[in-house]
Amino acid sequence: MAAPRLLLLLLLHLGAAAGNRTLVFLLAGQSNMGGRGGATSGGSWDGVVPPECAPSPRILRLSPELRWEEAREPLHRGIDLHNVLGVGPGMPFAHAVLRSRRLPPHAVVGLVPCAQGATPIADWARGTQLYHRMLQRARAASEGRLAALLWYQGEADTISRRDAELYAPRMEAFVRDVRRDLGMPDLLVIQVGLATGQGKFMDLVREAQKRVLSNVPNVRYVDAKGLPVANDYTHLTTPAQVKLGAMLANSYLATL
Repeated sequence: MAAPRLLLLLLLHLGAAAGNRTLVFLLAGQSNMGGRGGATSGGSWDGVVPPECAPSPRILRLSPELRWEEAREPLHRGIDLHNVLGVGPGMPFAHAVLRSRRLPPHAVVGLVPCAQGATPIADWARGTQLYHRMLQRARAASEGRLAALLWYQGEADTISRRDAELYAPRMEAFVRDVRRDLGMPDLLVIQVGLATGQGKFMDLVREAQKRVLSNVPNVRYVDAKGLPVANDYTHLTTPAQVKLGAMLANSYLATL
Protein backbone atom coordinates (compact mmCIF):
# COMPACT_ATOMS: atom_id res chain seq x y z
CA MET A 1 0.00 0.00 0.00
CA ALA A 2 2.96 2.33 0.53
CA ALA A 3 3.95 2.44 -3.16
CA PRO A 4 0.53 3.61 -4.48
CA ARG A 5 0.37 6.26 -1.75
CA LEU A 6 3.83 7.53 -2.68
CA LEU A 7 2.80 7.61 -6.33
CA LEU A 8 -0.26 9.72 -5.52
CA LEU A 9 1.84 12.17 -3.53
CA LEU A 10 4.39 12.33 -6.35
CA LEU A 11 1.70 13.07 -8.93
CA LEU A 12 0.25 15.85 -6.78
CA HIS A 13 3.73 17.32 -6.28
CA LEU A 14 4.45 17.21 -10.00
CA GLY A 15 1.11 18.87 -10.74
CA ALA A 16 1.76 21.72 -8.33
CA ALA A 17 5.36 22.19 -9.42
CA ALA A 18 4.73 22.07 -13.17
CA GLY A 19 2.31 24.91 -13.82
CA ASN A 20 -0.33 23.74 -11.35
CA ARG A 21 -1.29 20.72 -13.44
CA THR A 22 -3.63 19.21 -10.86
CA LEU A 23 -7.11 20.20 -12.02
CA VAL A 24 -9.72 19.99 -9.29
CA PHE A 25 -13.43 19.59 -10.00
CA LEU A 26 -16.31 19.82 -7.54
CA LEU A 27 -19.13 17.32 -8.20
CA ALA A 28 -22.35 18.42 -6.55
CA GLY A 29 -26.11 17.98 -6.81
CA GLN A 30 -28.30 14.98 -6.13
CA SER A 31 -28.48 11.30 -7.00
CA ASN A 32 -27.63 11.36 -10.69
CA MET A 33 -24.40 13.16 -9.85
CA GLY A 34 -23.82 10.85 -6.90
CA GLY A 35 -24.24 7.92 -9.29
CA ARG A 36 -26.87 5.20 -9.46
CA GLY A 37 -25.68 3.45 -12.60
CA GLY A 38 -26.11 -0.28 -12.05
CA ALA A 39 -27.62 0.32 -8.61
CA THR A 40 -31.36 0.61 -9.22
CA SER A 41 -32.40 -3.05 -8.90
CA GLY A 42 -32.21 -5.47 -6.00
CA GLY A 43 -30.93 -3.00 -3.43
CA SER A 44 -27.27 -3.31 -4.43
CA TRP A 45 -24.79 -2.18 -7.07
CA ASP A 46 -24.08 -4.69 -9.84
CA GLY A 47 -20.34 -3.93 -9.60
CA VAL A 48 -19.91 -3.36 -13.35
CA VAL A 49 -17.10 -0.85 -14.02
CA PRO A 50 -16.75 0.10 -17.70
CA PRO A 51 -13.24 0.89 -19.00
CA GLU A 52 -14.18 4.58 -19.02
CA CYS A 53 -14.64 4.38 -15.24
CA ALA A 54 -11.57 2.31 -14.33
CA PRO A 55 -9.15 3.53 -11.65
CA SER A 56 -6.10 5.47 -12.78
CA PRO A 57 -3.17 6.89 -10.78
CA ARG A 58 -3.85 10.20 -12.56
CA ILE A 59 -7.43 10.41 -11.22
CA LEU A 60 -7.72 11.21 -7.52
CA ARG A 61 -10.64 11.58 -5.14
CA LEU A 62 -10.91 13.68 -2.01
CA SER A 63 -12.05 11.19 0.60
CA PRO A 64 -14.63 11.88 3.33
CA GLU A 65 -11.62 12.41 5.64
CA LEU A 66 -10.33 15.14 3.27
CA ARG A 67 -7.37 13.09 2.02
CA TRP A 68 -6.43 12.45 -1.57
CA GLU A 69 -6.67 8.84 -2.71
CA GLU A 70 -6.91 6.99 -6.01
CA ALA A 71 -10.46 7.39 -7.28
CA ARG A 72 -12.65 4.40 -8.01
CA GLU A 73 -16.33 3.61 -8.31
CA PRO A 74 -18.59 4.25 -6.51
CA LEU A 75 -16.98 7.69 -6.45
CA HIS A 76 -19.39 9.08 -3.84
CA ARG A 77 -19.00 6.32 -1.26
CA GLY A 78 -18.97 7.88 2.20
CA ILE A 79 -20.33 11.15 0.79
CA ASP A 80 -23.79 10.44 -0.68
CA LEU A 81 -25.06 8.91 2.53
CA HIS A 82 -27.82 6.35 3.17
CA ASN A 83 -28.15 5.42 -0.50
CA VAL A 84 -27.13 2.50 -2.74
CA LEU A 85 -24.40 3.95 -4.95
CA GLY A 86 -23.21 2.99 -8.40
CA VAL A 87 -21.59 4.60 -11.41
CA GLY A 88 -21.81 8.36 -11.89
CA PRO A 89 -20.40 10.82 -14.43
CA GLY A 90 -17.24 11.75 -12.50
CA MET A 91 -14.87 8.98 -13.54
CA PRO A 92 -15.74 9.02 -17.26
CA PHE A 93 -15.46 12.81 -17.13
CA ALA A 94 -11.95 12.60 -15.69
CA HIS A 95 -10.82 10.00 -18.23
CA ALA A 96 -12.17 12.08 -21.11
CA VAL A 97 -10.45 15.22 -19.84
CA LEU A 98 -7.11 13.44 -19.50
CA ARG A 99 -7.33 12.10 -23.06
CA SER A 100 -7.33 15.66 -24.38
CA ARG A 101 -4.17 17.13 -25.85
CA ARG A 102 -5.24 20.49 -24.46
CA LEU A 103 -3.94 19.47 -21.04
CA PRO A 104 -0.23 19.57 -20.18
CA PRO A 105 1.68 16.28 -19.92
CA HIS A 106 1.38 14.48 -16.59
CA ALA A 107 -1.80 16.38 -15.71
CA VAL A 108 -3.75 14.99 -12.76
CA VAL A 109 -7.50 15.29 -12.19
CA GLY A 110 -8.70 15.65 -8.61
CA LEU A 111 -12.39 14.90 -8.10
CA VAL A 112 -14.18 16.29 -5.05
CA PRO A 113 -17.50 14.43 -4.66
CA CYS A 114 -20.13 16.41 -2.74
CA ALA A 115 -23.52 15.21 -4.05
CA GLN A 116 -26.35 13.98 -1.86
CA GLY A 117 -29.40 12.17 -3.20
CA ALA A 118 -32.97 13.50 -2.99
CA THR A 119 -31.96 17.07 -2.15
CA PRO A 120 -33.84 20.10 -3.51
CA ILE A 121 -31.83 23.19 -4.33
CA ALA A 122 -33.03 24.84 -1.11
CA ASP A 123 -30.89 22.28 0.74
CA TRP A 124 -27.83 23.72 -1.02
CA ALA A 125 -28.43 27.36 -0.12
CA ARG A 126 -25.73 29.34 1.67
CA GLY A 127 -25.77 28.44 5.37
CA THR A 128 -27.02 24.86 4.94
CA GLN A 129 -25.07 21.77 5.95
CA LEU A 130 -24.57 20.63 2.36
CA TYR A 131 -23.29 24.05 1.31
CA HIS A 132 -20.89 24.18 4.24
CA ARG A 133 -19.62 20.66 3.51
CA MET A 134 -19.05 21.46 -0.15
CA LEU A 135 -17.05 24.59 0.65
CA GLN A 136 -15.05 22.78 3.31
CA ARG A 137 -14.15 20.08 0.80
CA ALA A 138 -13.33 22.62 -1.91
CA ARG A 139 -10.95 24.43 0.42
CA ALA A 140 -9.34 21.17 1.50
CA ALA A 141 -8.51 20.38 -2.13
CA SER A 142 -5.69 22.90 -2.01
CA GLU A 143 -3.06 20.89 -3.88
CA GLY A 144 -4.47 21.90 -7.26
CA ARG A 145 -6.39 24.54 -9.16
CA LEU A 146 -10.18 24.51 -8.84
CA ALA A 147 -11.21 24.29 -12.49
CA ALA A 148 -15.00 23.95 -12.36
CA LEU A 149 -18.11 22.99 -10.44
CA LEU A 150 -20.09 20.21 -12.13
CA TRP A 151 -23.73 20.45 -11.05
CA TYR A 152 -26.51 17.90 -11.67
CA GLN A 153 -29.55 18.64 -9.55
CA GLY A 154 -33.20 19.62 -9.84
CA GLU A 155 -35.23 16.41 -9.92
CA ALA A 156 -36.50 17.09 -6.39
CA ASP A 157 -37.62 20.58 -7.44
CA THR A 158 -40.05 19.17 -10.02
CA ILE A 159 -42.51 18.04 -7.33
CA SER A 160 -43.84 21.47 -6.37
CA ARG A 161 -44.80 24.21 -8.81
CA ARG A 162 -43.50 26.79 -6.36
CA ASP A 163 -40.08 25.12 -6.15
CA ALA A 164 -39.96 24.81 -9.94
CA GLU A 165 -40.79 28.50 -10.39
CA LEU A 166 -38.18 29.51 -7.82
CA TYR A 167 -35.46 27.33 -9.30
CA ALA A 168 -33.78 29.97 -11.45
CA PRO A 169 -33.32 32.62 -8.72
CA ARG A 170 -32.21 29.96 -6.24
CA MET A 171 -29.66 28.57 -8.68
CA GLU A 172 -28.39 32.03 -9.53
CA ALA A 173 -27.97 32.86 -5.83
CA PHE A 174 -26.18 29.54 -5.27
CA VAL A 175 -23.64 30.25 -8.02
CA ARG A 176 -23.02 33.81 -6.79
CA ASP A 177 -22.57 32.63 -3.20
CA VAL A 178 -20.17 29.82 -4.10
CA ARG A 179 -18.04 32.15 -6.19
CA ARG A 180 -17.95 34.81 -3.50
CA ASP A 181 -17.18 32.41 -0.65
CA LEU A 182 -14.40 30.70 -2.59
CA GLY A 183 -12.99 34.01 -3.81
CA MET A 184 -13.39 32.89 -7.43
CA PRO A 185 -15.76 35.33 -9.18
CA ASP A 186 -15.31 33.61 -12.54
CA LEU A 187 -15.49 29.98 -11.41
CA LEU A 188 -16.80 27.87 -14.27
CA VAL A 189 -20.09 26.10 -13.51
CA ILE A 190 -21.36 23.34 -15.81
CA GLN A 191 -24.94 22.38 -15.06
CA VAL A 192 -26.73 19.32 -16.42
CA GLY A 193 -30.18 19.71 -17.90
CA LEU A 194 -32.59 17.26 -16.31
CA ALA A 195 -33.30 13.93 -17.96
CA THR A 196 -35.99 12.97 -15.44
CA GLY A 197 -37.98 14.45 -12.59
CA GLN A 198 -39.64 13.29 -9.42
CA GLY A 199 -42.76 15.33 -10.18
CA LYS A 200 -44.77 16.84 -13.02
CA PHE A 201 -42.94 20.16 -13.29
CA MET A 202 -39.76 18.96 -14.99
CA ASP A 203 -40.27 21.23 -17.99
CA LEU A 204 -40.47 24.27 -15.70
CA VAL A 205 -37.19 23.35 -14.02
CA ARG A 206 -35.50 22.69 -17.37
CA GLU A 207 -36.62 26.12 -18.59
CA ALA A 208 -35.29 27.65 -15.38
CA GLN A 209 -31.93 25.92 -15.86
CA LYS A 210 -31.62 27.49 -19.29
CA ARG A 211 -32.54 30.96 -17.99
CA VAL A 212 -29.60 30.80 -15.60
CA LEU A 213 -27.30 30.78 -18.62
CA SER A 214 -28.58 34.20 -19.67
CA ASN A 215 -28.43 35.73 -16.21
CA VAL A 216 -25.14 34.44 -14.82
CA PRO A 217 -21.82 34.59 -16.71
CA ASN A 218 -19.53 31.59 -17.22
CA VAL A 219 -22.24 28.98 -16.71
CA ARG A 220 -22.41 26.21 -19.30
CA TYR A 221 -25.12 23.64 -19.95
CA VAL A 222 -25.15 20.04 -21.11
CA ASP A 223 -28.46 18.30 -21.66
CA ALA A 224 -29.03 14.81 -20.25
CA LYS A 225 -32.50 14.52 -21.74
CA GLY A 226 -32.69 11.51 -24.02
CA LEU A 227 -29.95 9.54 -22.29
CA PRO A 228 -30.96 6.00 -21.22
CA VAL A 229 -32.83 5.85 -17.92
CA ALA A 230 -33.04 2.84 -15.59
CA ASN A 231 -36.23 0.95 -14.79
CA ASP A 232 -36.89 3.24 -11.83
CA TYR A 233 -37.62 6.03 -14.36
CA THR A 234 -35.39 8.43 -12.42
CA HIS A 235 -31.73 7.46 -12.63
CA LEU A 236 -29.34 7.25 -15.55
CA THR A 237 -27.97 3.85 -16.51
CA THR A 238 -24.26 3.11 -16.46
CA PRO A 239 -23.88 3.66 -20.24
CA ALA A 240 -25.78 6.93 -19.87
CA GLN A 241 -23.42 8.08 -17.12
CA VAL A 242 -20.42 7.25 -19.32
CA LYS A 243 -21.95 9.36 -22.11
CA LEU A 244 -22.76 12.21 -19.71
CA GLY A 245 -19.19 12.22 -18.40
CA ALA A 246 -17.90 12.66 -21.94
CA MET A 247 -20.41 15.45 -22.58
CA LEU A 248 -19.29 17.28 -19.45
CA ALA A 249 -15.67 16.85 -20.46
CA ASN A 250 -16.34 18.29 -23.90
CA SER A 251 -18.06 21.28 -22.33
CA TYR A 252 -15.12 21.90 -20.01
CA LEU A 253 -12.47 21.41 -22.70
CA ALA A 254 -14.25 23.89 -24.97
CA THR A 255 -13.37 26.61 -22.44
CA LEU A 256 -9.60 26.00 -22.66
